[in-house]
This record gives sequence, structure tokens and C-alpha cells, in this order.
Amino acid sequence: MAAGESFDVYRLPDEHQAIREAVREVCAAKVAPHAAEADETGEFPKASYDALRAADFHAPHIPEEFGGAGADALATAIVIEEVARACASSSLIPAVNKLGTMPLLLAGSAEIKSRYLTPVAAGDAMFSYCLSEPEAGSDAASMTTRAVRDGDHWVLNGVKRWITNAGVSEFYTVFAVTDPSARSRGISAFVVEKSDSGVSFGAPEKKLGIKGSPTREVYLDNVRIPADRMIGAEGTGFATAMKTLDHTRVTIAAQAVGIAQGALDYAKGYVAERRQFGKAVAEFQGIQFMLADMGMKLEAARQLTYAAAGKSERGDADLTYFGAAAKCFASDAAMEITTDAVQLLGGYGYTRDYPVERMMRDAKITQIYEGTNQVQRIVMARQLLADVV
Repeated sequence: MAAGESFDVYRLPDEHQAIREAVREVCAAKVAPHAAEADETGEFPKASYDALRAADFHAPHIPEEFGGAGADALATAIVIEEVARACASSSLIPAVNKLGTMPLLLAGSAEIKSRYLTPVAAGDAMFSYCLSEPEAGSDAASMTTRAVRDGDHWVLNGVKRWITNAGVSEFYTVFAVTDPSARSRGISAFVVEKSDSGVSFGAPEKKLGIKGSPTREVYLDNVRIPADRMIGAEGTGFATAMKTLDHTRVTIAAQAVGIAQGALDYAKGYVAERRQFGKAVAEFQGIQFMLADMGMKLEAARQLTYAAAGKSERGDADLTYFGAAAKCFASDAAMEITTDAVQLLGGYGYTRDYPVERMMRDAKITQIYEGTNQVQRIVMARQLLADVV
């Protein structure tokens, strides 16, 4: 490299910066204004969905061949981050569309991809992911939902719990036991449609946060579906589920980063304007130290998330470790940052008149879903020890 010559070694490509700016503009105008209402009413933010759909940010990861935007994993993470900065509930629209469709992208036939990804890309349907059950959370292989072959069909019976956007989504990736004697190797994946006979939903869960994203149980009562709705080969469902989570834990990390950024942005503005003892609160060193720690943790989380997104896009062998690390670190950081944001606003931070208490409640779920952070640490430890144990 010649003296005086320089080039950008490590920064986001211009097209990714442009995506961030475009999403932020849409969210400022048409998503953020509905965030408090969605939290108060517990209703799905239809206006936010319409805005994201109109801008093609509702399912940006779907390949162009199916009518999607064809965004890579990093671009998709940035979309989710920016939506979460404005409204965590709305960020679950692109995040769960990716979660629900990722099994098809990883293992589905060309026909099943075309049939189901196309309407999602068009914004005519959303996709949910049905893995957890009342007695099978972290231990997903203990699921009891059954699928029994009957000629050219499968008949599904069981209950799925903690299903994000259940009742709103048209399509569901459902994992069910097809061979009870084989444990995880006896689990298969299927596409179930909301309109299928025997599909019903429980009442919305009364949650601490992300209230604008409905969470319900999904009931499968003799749901009879064509055999060609199986995703991949029989018995490969559990492996597909775990591969899916390797990719989508990155999106939860991005959601956590976005929530934390929203809280930090608001707290910075507040302490700059709020005056006590004759000067702005931001002039006190104790406050500056809090802000410095918040910003440092946030940027570390963002960089780890982006690195994991790159590995997701490439399908790197160490994605399992990086996906777990990004999700775990970013969600822990988001919980700390949003809690500190509430502290910086004092009594005002504890009221619903200001958004940081909502952000703190929303941040908590990022430490729990798609694998608790305790599970993430187990995943990371196993990966670290794989070559020595």
C-alpha cells in the first residue's frame, strides 16, 4: 500500500448504510407513532405492518426468485435493528417471517418454497414457527405433538405454546414426532395453514413486553394435510429446527441492539435537556460514566451481531457459536442498557409517559426466546470444548 493511500478496511458497505437510512425514515414516520398504542392495547400494529410491507421491509430475506427483496443476513439484521429501535413488537414482523420461513429455505423442496415464500414476499401472508410445547421448552426434543401417516396425508395432533404472531400469520412451520422411538431423529417438519380444518388458537398471552405481537397457543386437532407439505425428509425436522435457530438467533441479537439503541438515544436527549442543581444532568460525571458504559456495551453487541450475520450469510462452520454468542451478549446488554435508561430518567423513566420503561420490558424477552441465555451459554461451551473433549 503506497504512502498516503487509504481505503475502508472495516465498515458497512454503502448499500447497507442506505438500507439503514431507508428503514429509519419509514420507522420514524410510520412505525414509531404506533409503538405506545400497540403496547397499551396489546393489539397487532397493522399500520406498522402496512408501512413495512409497502417498503418491502416485512420479509426482506426472501430471495428475489420468489418475489422477495433478496436481502442478505446482514441487511436483514439491520432492518430488524432499525424497526426494533422504534417498536420492538413491529420488529417481530420481519424477524418471525424469517424464523418461520427459514426451514423452507434450508430444507424445503422447490415446489414448497415457491408455494409459500411467494405470498409472504408479496405481503399477503406471514409465517410463524411452532417448536415449543407446554412441556417441551428448552428440551425441544421432548415434544409430544404427533404426525401420523395416512395414505397421501399426515394427521397432526398436539399443542404448541409461545407461538409469536399466532392467529395473525397464515402459515406455520410445525415440528411433530413421526417416529416416537427415534427421539430427535423421529421429528419431522410440516407447513400448516391457518385455514386447515382442526387448527385453532388459544387466548393471547398477557405478557410483560412485546405486547403488540400476539403470542398464543396453537391447537392441532386431527389436522389433515397433504404429504407434500413435509419440509425436507422425514426425521430431519429437529436438525432443521436447530439449523434454523443458528441463523435466526442473529435476528434476536439485532432486535436487542435496536431496542438498546432506542433507549440510549432517548436517554441522551433527556439528560441533555433535564436540569438539576443549575446545570444539565448530562454534565454530571456520574451520568457521563453511565452513558459511556451504555454506549460501549451497545457497540460491542452491534459488532458481534454483524459478525454473526456475516457468518450466517456465508454458512460458516462456527455460526452455531457466533449466533449463540451474539444473541446472548446483545440481549444481556439490552437489558442492562434499558434498565440504565430508566434510571437516567429518574421517576419519569418509571412511567408510561416516557418510552424507556416499555423498552426495558421489551428487552427482557430477548434473553428468553429462541433459547434462554442459559441455554446459549451451554451451546457456546460445547462449541468451545468440541475439539478437546
